[in-house]
This record gives sequence, C-alpha cells and structure tokens, in this order.
Amino acid sequence: MRFYTVLPLLALTRAAVIPLRARQDASQTKFVVAHHIVGNTFPYTLQDWTDDITLASANGIDGFALNVGPDDFQVTQTANAFQAAQNFGSSFKMFFSLDMSVLPCATPDDGASLRQRVLNFTSHPNQLQFNGKAFVSTFAGESCTFGQSSVAEGWATQFATNPDLAGKIHFVPSFFIDPATFNQFAGTIDGAFGFNSGWPIQVTTGFAGNITSNLTSTGEAGTNALNQFIGATDTDTQQIQSLATFGTNLTYMAAVAPHFFTHFSPQSFNKNFVFLADQHLYARRWQNVIGLRDQIDLVEIVTWNDYGESHYVGPIKGALPTGSEVWTDGFPHQALLGLTNYFATQFKTGQAPALTEDQIYMWARPHPALATATNDPVGPPTTFNILQDEAWAVVLATSNGTATISTDATNTATFDVSPGVNLLAVPIVPGGTLNAQLTRGGSTVVNLAVPGSNFTFNGAPETFNYNILVATASSSSS
Repeated sequence: MRFYTVLPLLALTRAAVIPLRARQDASQTKFVVAHHIVGNTFPYTLQDWTDDITLASANGIDGFALNVGPDDFQVTQTANAFQAAQNFGSSFKMFFSLDMSVLPCATPDDGASLRQRVLNFTSHPNQLQFNGKAFVSTFAGESCTFGQSSVAEGWATQFATNPDLAGKIHFVPSFFIDPATFNQFAGTIDGAFGFNSGWPIQVTTGFAGNITSNLTSTGEAGTNALNQFIGATDTDTQQIQSLATFGTNLTYMAAVAPHFFTHFSPQSFNKNFVFLADQHLYARRWQNVIGLRDQIDLVEIVTWNDYGESHYVGPIKGALPTGSEVWTDGFPHQALLGLTNYFATQFKTGQAPALTEDQIYMWARPHPALATATNDPVGPPTTFNILQDEAWAVVLATSNGTATISTDATNTATFDVSPGVNLLAVPIVPGGTLNAQLTRGGSTVVNLAVPGSNFTFNGAPETFNYNILVATASSSSS
C-alpha cells in the first residue's frame, strides 16, 4: 500500500532557473509503462498475466513496472509476469519498482537480498534495458541506509554501485525528497521518477482556500482559479533541472494518473484522503507531459491495478485490499485505456494519431462532494470539500461535429467540437446519470448512455465514495 510525502512546490524565479538539459536526440525512443501492484495478484495464473499484457499492449503500453514487496507469493508472481511477457513476445517489457515502503532496508543483508532479486532478471529477454543496462526503479527508499552511515552511502555501496550490480543496472528511483538534494546521489542514480507528479498534491483545502473561496461551485471562478494546477508539469521541471546540476542525459520518468481516492480506517491502513482530479486531470496531464516530451524519457501510468487508491486503468481483478471493494466494485476505469492509447501514441511519436472513429469518454463520482454519508464510521476523506459536482467528458472527434452532454433534463449542454481532443463538462445533481451524444450532418454518430442501474448520482450515500465510474462509446460501437 502507498504512503505519500507531500512536497511543496519550490519557488523558482526566472533568474534562478537552470536550463533544461539538452537531449542528444529529442526523437529517441520513448516508453510508456504502467505501475502494476504485484501485491494484488495473489490469485493470478499465468493466463491472468497474459491477459493483462495483451490488453496493455493493445492500448499503447510497452511494459509493466512491477511494484514488489516482501511476500513469498510476489516472488512467484514476478516469475510468472516475466514468463508471460516472454511468451507474448519481445516487445513487452518488465522492470522492478522496488516498494521500499514495505521492503526491509536496514542492514547489508537487506541490500544483498534486494540485489539478488534484481539479478535474477537482469538478463531476461523481457527486462527493460536502458542504455544497455537493466532498468530498475523504486517506490520510496529515501530512508533506507542498509546499515551504512547515510542513505546515499547505503544505496551506493549496498545496491547501485555494489560489485554485484555495478554496470548492470540503470537506476531511476522515486525518492520523496527535495529535488535540490538529488546531487547527494550523484554516481548512484541514473535519473529520477516523479511518482507524485501525476496529481496536484499541493492543492489541499487550505491551499485552495488561499486562492479562491469558490471551492465546490461549478461556477467559472472556482474552476479557473484551480485550473492552473491540474496536470501541471512544475514538479517535473524541478526534478529535471535538479538532475541537470550533476549529470548529462540523466533519465526522467514522469507519472500520469487518472484519479486518487483512498478510504481505509485507522484500524486498517489508516489512509483516508482524496487528491484533486477534477477538470479532466488524466487528459490534461497527458497533454502537458506530451508538451514536455523532449525532456521526458518514460511515462509511467499510476497505476494498472492499485484499487485501494482508485487510480487503476486496468480491469478489476485479482486480490483487492480488504475493504477497498466498497469503493471499487462497480466502478470500472478500463474505458480509459482507449484514451491512454491515443495519448501514449502521441507521446511516443510526437504526433497525434489519426482518428479512425469518433469516441466519447465520460466519468463522474457517485455522490455530491459535500454529501453526508448515513453509515460511515471512517468519515469524509481529507480534501473532499474542494471537489466539484460535475460529470467530465472527453470527445475524440474525427471531424467537426456537435456534442451534447447531459446528466438530467436540466443539466444538459451542447458544444461544437473540432477534430482531435475536446474537453467538456456539465453539472451533476442527485438523480443524475451519464449521457452523451455526438452528431454530425443531422445524424447521431456516437451515443453513450449509462443505465441508471449501473450509475445514479446519490444525494444520500451510505458510505463515502469519491471514486469514479468511467464509460465510453465509439462510432463503431453505437
């Protein structure tokens, strides 16, 4: 499970900004991978891994970052993942995202165990290789010493530059530290992964309140005031600039995430918060990352299957963390894979792909931001009161047309859409459902209608749920 350290945005004046690193070849191969929680795969068979790989590959994803913890079954499932990838073919890659929030890292023996885990697959044909070395990442690890005098010495001597791994790995961890201190790991890290860059994590209730008093209104004032933070790349730029202070052509991996909500009680994982994901976070984050693609080597989608934090894009399967089924069951996100394919292709090629069919994607939360749950001892999540009661839609249009987005008879809006990506929204109130149509030349070419039995905005929920249901329809399916 994930625990986050929220770092403030660093204040960068124009005079202090370090130029972004120059790329030897800005058109070099880019990769898009998805963070896969191996801890949620206890019941997986080899076929389950094959199904995940097949689905991911068909939607522009080049590999999985295998988030691994200490459980014995995760060793078995890691082997299954690599085997399934090998059976699939050489195009789909795997690499470790060592979850240092749960893996032990206090002694040299812990370091030896970690090295062996990586060495077991450094030469595997489906191990992602970067600059001729096995790509390795982490989740956290900024407190690991492996029994040495400092964190930097621990990662250097007991892992990255230890004779067992020296020259064999390309180490791009996600350490939750001030990027200005990256240089203490010079010679140890080959880059950085901005795990938290996928969300505007600095936008807490207090932060938002200092910008606007219109926090939950669907009016323009509140929307526009927080707009600048949705999908922004400030934290990416800070990390890229910091890497440039001690190396050339160091690797930067950016995160893209569709959502975030977790609701575990103090008796469980004690995590109960939501990050701002309104205003088309997933699409806008992709667009901004693509705008910075010359400085970004890889994009990691966070995540394929982290159900406990509601930011999955893959199917709901495997072993859900106990309790998370309450906000996960009945709230699929898999429709986002079509949108992922579009943006991943654009990131990798530098060109928006030609659209061969019209597509609509639409999503919403199941109850008002300020709803009172009738039977929820955990209470509302932190930051809930800056969310907006809107249904969000993305229309990928092959040519000009007219889109109508509605949640009920009153909350209906019609928009002119142009070829490519169109970001639309309409308010949603209790009793609302999800409906959208795209018309052209007097004919409906796409019709999206989610049955009320599958989704109805509930004014009096029993438990708090700030997850989203995502639906899609296309001209080929309408």
